[in-house]
Amino acid sequence: MTVTGLRATLPPAGLPGLDPAFSRLIDVEGTGADAGRRRTWHILDTGDLLDERGITPVGTIVAVHGNPTWSYLWRALVTASLARADAGAPAWRVVAVDQLEMGFSERTDVRRTLAQRIADLSALVEAAGIRTPVVTIGHDWGGPVSLGWAVENRDGLAAVIALNTAVHHAEDAPLPFPLRVATARGMLAAGTTGTTAFLDTTLALADLDPAVRAAFRAPYATVERRRGIGGFVADIPATASDESTPALRRLSAGLRDLDVPALLLRGPKDPVFGEVHLDDLVDRLPHADVHRYEGAGHLVAEERPYAEAVLDWLAEKFVPGPDAGSPASARIADDALGDDDAAPAPLWDALTSRRADDDVAVIDMAARPGRAPLRVSWRQLAARVDELAAGLDAIGVRAGDRVSLLVPPGPTLTAVLYACLRIGAVVVVADRGLGIRGLSRAVRGAVPDVVIGEVAGLAAARALGWPGRRLSAAALPTAAARALGVEASLSEVALAGRGRALPAPPHIDADAAVLFTSGSTGPAKGVVYTHRQLSSLRDALAAHFDVGPDTGLVTGFAPFALLGPALGTRSATPDMDVSAPRTLTASAVAAAVRASDARIVFLSPAAVRNVVATAGALTTEDRAALAGVHTFLSTGAPVGTPLLRRAHELMPNATAHTPYGMTECLLVADVTLPEIEEAAASGDHGVCVGTPIGRGRVRIAALDAEGRATGSPVTDAGVTGEVVISAPHLKRGYFRLSLTDREARRGLDALPGRWHRTGDVGHLDAAGRLWIEGRLPHVITTPHGPVTPVAIEQDVESVSGVSRAAAVGVGPVGRQVVVAVVERDPGVRRAGVASPGLTEVVRAATPQALAAVLVVPALPTDIRHNSKIDRSRLAAWAERILAGERPTAP
Repeated sequence: MTVTGLRATLPPAGLPGLDPAFSRLIDVEGTGADAGRRRTWHILDTGDLLDERGITPVGTIVAVHGNPTWSYLWRALVTASLARADAGAPAWRVVAVDQLEMGFSERTDVRRTLAQRIADLSALVEAAGIRTPVVTIGHDWGGPVSLGWAVENRDGLAAVIALNTAVHHAEDAPLPFPLRVATARGMLAAGTTGTTAFLDTTLALADLDPAVRAAFRAPYATVERRRGIGGFVADIPATASDESTPALRRLSAGLRDLDVPALLLRGPKDPVFGEVHLDDLVDRLPHADVHRYEGAGHLVAEERPYAEAVLDWLAEKFVPGPDAGSPASARIADDALGDDDAAPAPLWDALTSRRADDDVAVIDMAARPGRAPLRVSWRQLAARVDELAAGLDAIGVRAGDRVSLLVPPGPTLTAVLYACLRIGAVVVVADRGLGIRGLSRAVRGAVPDVVIGEVAGLAAARALGWPGRRLSAAALPTAAARALGVEASLSEVALAGRGRALPAPPHIDADAAVLFTSGSTGPAKGVVYTHRQLSSLRDALAAHFDVGPDTGLVTGFAPFALLGPALGTRSATPDMDVSAPRTLTASAVAAAVRASDARIVFLSPAAVRNVVATAGALTTEDRAALAGVHTFLSTGAPVGTPLLRRAHELMPNATAHTPYGMTECLLVADVTLPEIEEAAASGDHGVCVGTPIGRGRVRIAALDAEGRATGSPVTDAGVTGEVVISAPHLKRGYFRLSLTDREARRGLDALPGRWHRTGDVGHLDAAGRLWIEGRLPHVITTPHGPVTPVAIEQDVESVSGVSRAAAVGVGPVGRQVVVAVVERDPGVRRAGVASPGLTEVVRAATPQALAAVLVVPALPTDIRHNSKIDRSRLAAWAERILAGERPTAP
């Protein structure tokens, strides 16, 4: 049925996902420009359905669509809320409106400005008998309408929620390109009303089922019924003189003192509302929970399960019973563990205490090719940090500003990082190991206020449109600086700070850094650390590995390359590309040890592999230098015992450690090579990573038959499940990933302190040692129960000629079969099914039944560590191969 009339009407039956029982028409007294007339609205409303069930709602969710959608956008929320009410959960009435001139509501001759639409919504809320407390939710231009109503109706307001919207646009900034096109002279009427161009373009922003796309188009079949689309676009307040600008300014200013819970959900791939608009909303609602659905776009409600997220959030924020609709009592404070203790010394404390010391603090082996290493004393480093800190303050960088550092490890990065920390700026660290797409996604998502980089990083920032002021690490020619948008070099910043007093140091619990994960298990996530947590990490590292002023470090692993000054000991960065660990050679490690007289060496697993592979180039002097190392650490991914033994042969007087950790908690547990060899006799399966470090704690949440970690976290031996951790240096949370934060602490609130679900799977043995058996998404759910991959891989890698292996599951959940995918040594040129002979030998090596054995030229790994196998990708590939597809590289 095609709707062509201008009166309000019910939607046609059969629209996917929309129960006709939700729809009703309601007459509302007009207000403002509509005063004296009655207007008919179409709304989706669960109120009568709840009444029929005898269910009293705890409050009402008022949902407001944007342009050019209609209440159909909220069908998932309407349906899910009723289903939860039927299941006995606290019930929320949902009223999703079709704004006048839109959807199936009445068409009129009134020009509806933002102020008018806010007044219209107020009249509808009153006419519909909506009970308080009220939660508003809006998308697109429904955001300002719903938030405008919230600001004007604070009594009874329970919370506000917004999806991909904006409440402020800088007057000196152009409108987003799609809106510039839509509002261009001669285009507005033709693109929005005369044709379906604007509607079509919006619906193309998501991969919609054709039937769903048709449902969104249903109310807009004629020019007359599309007048509201054009009216919305014409009313965009782009300049100070636009009619709706005062209303937008009032509501945006009113948000600053709106103290109800707030939830902001965003699809980042949005050509209309950018990260700057989200940043503005967060600035106005600093207490808001924020979640960015990576990969989603403008129509995030069609691309992600937002309804479940909204209802889960409301369940967390509001309590049932007599106090229904009131904010829930707060959980145990996120920073409870150890944060009532005396505050640790700030991260720059050693710089302060050694500022008059002319001993070497930092050595960069790669700074001057063909020349002696660059050496920086404590006195020089402390002075440079102070100058840069004061200079950054002088040019307007303030506490809380995010500063993206696109500078390779070395003295320059060390100085500017500690300078930022000293003034309370939040450093954003996302290394080149993410790849250009991953790096760009990370930097844009962090919305830096300042970007500091070398030419390559600044050129990327310019080309890819990264936000933020730009500073260059080195002085640039005037033309180059202008082309890159650089306002000053670090030398100029330091000069501006010379002799200038430093601002007050930041609070110990203020945010200090956003460190991005490797992206090996999905899009890289920003992990937020406070000053307290970074200082606690330093203290845990120093205590566990007995680091003192004369210890000396060689750091070939990016996360630890900056800790030397914090630990108060000299540090050397080897001649390598730190973002590509496999570029490190044994000779480079030896040279760095010799130059720094280091007693501790930090390396990533991929670096260890290449160091061992290049050991043949070591000289007598190199071997003598390596013999002086007392402690050798490899962290970031599991390291096999044979590889550790070969590395230990190069550093025969060192104790080899393989600490277990992750970006969220860089040090969790530790084990030495002798302890690994002792544990091998226990009969446990997996990779032994030892016992918790310092005040860290580990528990295991058992797996159910479908491979989900649903058990209560325990310390019992032999229970296989998700590894759950706690430590004083555990991260504060994720950057604008509220739902990820919630999942990371799911079911853990009853435990004292701060806890985190790691996504790793393993078990504790009788001696309290932790064994890692894989990642939670890689658990194979067979008909006989869940199977973890690492033990199978270890068995397969014992076969002669197999260099690496991955065990993956193929088939539906609960009925999967296990497939082994192997790398050969020597390698193979083409991927495919293994020979019958190899298949037989591999199957004989493991007690686990294998459905097939496949061979590949190389297993896919992450970029940063070059060692974490992408089992999810391999599983999908293996399923295609076994289904008969032509073999290709995974």
